Amino acid sequence: MPFIRLTKIERRRVLTLLACLFLAIAAWLFMALNNKYNYIAKTVIVFKNKPAKRAFYPLQTDTLDLEVEGTGWQLVFARLRISPPSISVNLSQLNARDFVVLSDQLYNINKQVGSAQKVISVKPDTLYFDFTKQIIKKVNIKLVSQLAFHKQYGLASEVILNPKTVTVAGPQEELSKIVAWPTDTLKINNLQNSTTARIGLQHSIHKNVSIYPSSTEVKLTVDEFTEKTVEVPLKILNNRNYNSIKLYPKKVKVTFLVALGSYAQVDANFITATIDVDEWKNLNHRQFAVKITEFPDYCKLISVSPSKIDFVVEK
Repeated sequence: MPFIRLTKIERRRVLTLLACLFLAIAAWLFMALNNKYNYIAKTVIVFKNKPAKRAFYPLQTDTLDLEVEGTGWQLVFARLRISPPSISVNLSQLNARDFVVLSDQLYNINKQVGSAQKVISVKPDTLYFDFTKQIIKKVNIKLVSQLAFHKQYGLASEVILNPKTVTVAGPQEELSKIVAWPTDTLKINNLQNSTTARIGLQHSIHKNVSIYPSSTEVKLTVDEFTEKTVEVPLKILNNRNYNSIKLYPKKVKVTFLVALGSYAQVDANFITATIDVDEWKNLNHRQFAVKITEFPDYCKLISVSPSKIDFVVEK
């Protein structure tokens, strides 16, 4: 196919024509985008001025459709928006009724959107709520943790939470199921020093249940552990007939891990080892099994020797 050869004057005329066409399209597009249009923008609801003495539960989703009047430019950018802004909705009307009319709050909603855009209407226009009587109670905070200790290290004392309780407010039906409130998971690896951390409490899965405070301070006392063995005398249980029972041996050796800081303090007085006479009388056992019934919380039991005890009963 032969190429069309244009003279210099003809090429200039073609370029002039294309330039004019481009400018005409640009001018039309500019004018079109400057015109006013209505479009829908989704937004998230954030409640404010919640009623202090009423527990409530929204009966609709937490998103709204805003019918917005704006220029074509704003329409283009609204379609490209990834995270729509949130809109604060005033719930002060709930002190007198069980619903909120959003058309009554268009002025405040427009102040949040900005002067360049105008919200014409909101869907749904009315938010309905389910109300129940609100009660308040305190429950213990339950630490959820994943702690990994350096070799031979561990917790040397009870974990201290400050505060150790949380105030929960909501309907009685929901609060009756709550016996403790969990924290977020505290994750620490290679622990070998005492530490203090602030951890948040888990968010309520019910919108009509709130908690205060939203976090707690966790104090972990960490120490190196070492092995210790003490002799503990055996205590006889359930000797109802007051038989003379001779044990062989009368004491057992209890081996455990104890924090270095508590090594001198923890001795046989902190441990109770028992045997149960019912094993012989009711179960006809020929040996008593040794049971440790009292033991320091933050020591780690390794072994009891012997674990079975010979005996002689003299009636």
